[in-house]
Amino acid sequence: MEKLNFVRDGVMKLPPGFRFHPTDEELVVQYLRRKVLSCPLPASIIPEVDVCKSDPWDLPGDSGQERYFFSTREAKYPNGNRSNRATGNGYWKATGIDKQIVTSRGNKVVGMKKTLVFYRGKPPHGSRTDWIMHEYRLVDATESTIQQKKNSTQTVMEDWVICRIFLKKRGTKHEEEMTKSYNCEKVGSVGENGPVFYDFLGKERADLNLIPVSSSSGSSGVTEVSSHESSDHDHEESNSCYSFSSIRRKPLA
Repeated sequence: MEKLNFVRDGVMKLPPGFRFHPTDEELVVQYLRRKVLSCPLPASIIPEVDVCKSDPWDLPGDSGQERYFFSTREAKYPNGNRSNRATGNGYWKATGIDKQIVTSRGNKVVGMKKTLVFYRGKPPHGSRTDWIMHEYRLVDATESTIQQKKNSTQTVMEDWVICRIFLKKRGTKHEEEMTKSYNCEKVGSVGENGPVFYDFLGKERADLNLIPVSSSSGSSGVTEVSSHESSDHDHEESNSCYSFSSIRRKPLA
């Protein structure tokens, strides 16, 4: 069977309607582990690119979509384990803690996922951007097996990782202001056309001006309190059809 090849000039090229959305487990087990062990891949779909040789927006492929790359980790110091993640105009900085990648059957840990954020400028005064990278690597147990293969075959195998790079999307400031303004208008419209509630138990009860509230039918409102008990009683009876109850003063004994 002919091996499927979807990489053209270092860029993933899929037929129309096809999408590459592997799970974390599939990336580690089916692609990364096979790459490290020099085993046949399910398909040639992930190009080999040194992601730290270019800024994220200059990497091959569509910058508006998720991009996957096989890359090697370059040591920052000759005798150290820290990786050099500096690019031409910035650097990748790790954030949070590494996440374990476990198999769906058996819950066996097969890899780790590190999250990094791209900063413009020089550390430690770089400015944070919305570029995110997920770096997938094999765990120690798998690496020890690979090391045994290295010793047995006496071949040099590079320290491969898979990098998933994408631009985090978030709403702009203008969109947030428009949403806030729209919500305020909706609240205001309820006060103008809908029912209005008054706090009749407040301290300034005597100074409260009760304004009739109009409705579409014009049949509801708030009756003003009269200073004379008799007229107040008659006025309340005449307005008994109102949806809002009038305020009655308790008659003196």
